Amino acid sequence: MATIDLPGRGTDQMPPNRFEELRFEPDPDLLPDPDDDGPAPLPTRLYRDASRSILAENSSPDVGFRFSVNPYRGCEHGCVYCLEPDTPILYADLTWRPIGAVRAGDVLAGFDEHPSAGRRRKIRTSVVEHVVWSRRPTLRLATRRSDVVTTAEHRWLGGSELRWSRTSDLSRGRRLRHVPVTRHEPADDDYRVGYVAGLSLGDHATHGTADGVSPPIDRDGSAWRIALPDDEPLRRLVAYLAPLGVAAAIRPFLETRDDRQALRQVEVRAPGMLAVVRRILSLELESRGWRRGLLAGFFDAGGAHGATLCLARGSEGVLARVARHARALGFAPDVDPLTGRAGAVLRLAGGLVDRMRFFAVCRPAIRRRWLSLFDRDLDAEPEPVEAIERGPVRDVVDIQTSTRTFFAAGLATHNCYARPSHEYLGWNAGLDFETRLLVKTDAPELLRQKLTSPRWEPSVIALSGNTDCYQPVERRLKITRGVLEVLRDFRNPVGVITKSALVARDTDLLADLATHDAAHVRISVTTLDAELARRLEPRAATPSRRLQAIDRLAEAGVPVAVMVAPVIPGLNDSEIPRILEAAASAGARSASWVLLRLAPPLDELFTHWLARHYPEKRERVLNRIRATRAGRLNDSTFGVRMRGDGEYAKQIALLFDASARRHRLAAPLPPLSAAAFQRPLRNGTQLRLL
Repeated sequence: MATIDLPGRGTDQMPPNRFEELRFEPDPDLLPDPDDDGPAPLPTRLYRDASRSILAENSSPDVGFRFSVNPYRGCEHGCVYCLEPDTPILYADLTWRPIGAVRAGDVLAGFDEHPSAGRRRKIRTSVVEHVVWSRRPTLRLATRRSDVVTTAEHRWLGGSELRWSRTSDLSRGRRLRHVPVTRHEPADDDYRVGYVAGLSLGDHATHGTADGVSPPIDRDGSAWRIALPDDEPLRRLVAYLAPLGVAAAIRPFLETRDDRQALRQVEVRAPGMLAVVRRILSLELESRGWRRGLLAGFFDAGGAHGATLCLARGSEGVLARVARHARALGFAPDVDPLTGRAGAVLRLAGGLVDRMRFFAVCRPAIRRRWLSLFDRDLDAEPEPVEAIERGPVRDVVDIQTSTRTFFAAGLATHNCYARPSHEYLGWNAGLDFETRLLVKTDAPELLRQKLTSPRWEPSVIALSGNTDCYQPVERRLKITRGVLEVLRDFRNPVGVITKSALVARDTDLLADLATHDAAHVRISVTTLDAELARRLEPRAATPSRRLQAIDRLAEAGVPVAVMVAPVIPGLNDSEIPRILEAAASAGARSASWVLLRLAPPLDELFTHWLARHYPEKRERVLNRIRATRAGRLNDSTFGVRMRGDGEYAKQIALLFDASARRHRLAAPLPPLSAAAFQRPLRNGTQLRLL
């Protein structure tokens, strides 16, 4: 019989798989309640790792263990941080746009997920990294000024206790952090005319010699000019004058002298055009658009944003005139006389929320001034919850941002992260990330069988050699804890490597093993800088929580070491002394370090990460890494790859060694011992006669 050749295939046969197929089962925590009439939540699929092997064997001389157990493949973050597509979110330019229109790369207004020790959260710029659509059961969350459709697991920042709370845990009266949503108001004709008037008035009020009421037109009436150090308001001025028949251009006015900034000007001399400018400056409208433009132009000409928001300095008469229009827009301006000299200053009263509203409503042109809102304390208002209501299954949007936070419908909220890590399993970074989890549920039993075998020679086992054994789902599945229980029963030595504070949960098991010199824990602390930690390891425990875990383990008698890993030349290497001091104070007994390795494709990813988060340090950091890697970003040579080579690598090593000696962390942890290893009897096992 003729056979059919399939192009590009070696066979047309499909024999049955001789081994167990990859299967899934619904997460029991998310199965529908039979007594619940509402829509059922989407089930999470827990894929069982059906392989019968349990110990991974390592032959690298750079790693201090031979065998390891890996309970998890991939990461599980069972969060459902989704919102209705129409939900307005706050962009970094202080406009509110629907989350359904957001795209990767957009820059939002976010804030610190966790405050630094002893400090308040700061408002930050936050880059959208991923956008995922799905269909889910919803809840309606209503406050006095916000109304948002969301999901049960979405988290919100509390008003007084400053904790994260899920939607499903909220109740009437709970207070959430809130900033006002400001509707977008386009620049209409009144706004443009008001901006020209405000810019002219502010420039003259700040730099003029008269009472600030007359427009800045030459005494002989032959010219009108605006001279400023920033081009943005001048470009806007030219654009706003053109439709009115006034042709103007930006030209040099005053070159820089000493420490003064060079000025550039827009000047009008033609008689017909001067007449148009005079009519603009003589107007004083009562419309909202004109007032918004007036305040924006006035601030661009003579304002400043520092400890306070100063609209301008000048004569009390002109400032009182501008203050009247500011009050009509709902702002609270103060006119304060200047001490010891003529004139006054016009300031905007209130905190961060009031300043955000000013920039959002008035839209001044100078970008650096509204960007100076960021990195300030998150002075958001408390907003009481008025209702939580069940809604239908709807299309919802999930975004991931660099800060893991953003503002939705005015409320301070949280988002997901790290979905792309799921793609290496052949699944997508969207719903697959949430609903397809590959776990080795029988790891404890497989390990028990392995250790029971007479062929097992007691040896140190590492948890884990690949991914962190304390994934978030470990809180519920407790597979790692089951593995530790087996190791405790056999008294087999174990070394735990983690960056998760969850390791402290298993202090009892580790302490039991430590009484037989059979347990070590190594906790990674990359930085004490909360901002750098947030950007570098956004899903990991905060530095303070890791130090608390060290303290708890050490108090229970478990030998703990701190790992400064990775050390990134030019970014966190200067922190080595402080990290070791903090770890020693918490009870660490040893310390080690690992130099950053950038094997492909990590080199490309890290370079992109630097460009996004630390563009001013990008070249310096990369050049210093090359200085430790023989001119390259990576060197995989055994014996060199963990420490690097060259003069800069030697400097890091000397700094680390000196700091370790100073804080008594230079000695290694006591060696792990298998002397107490035992094979516990199972029920029905016959005792052996002597």
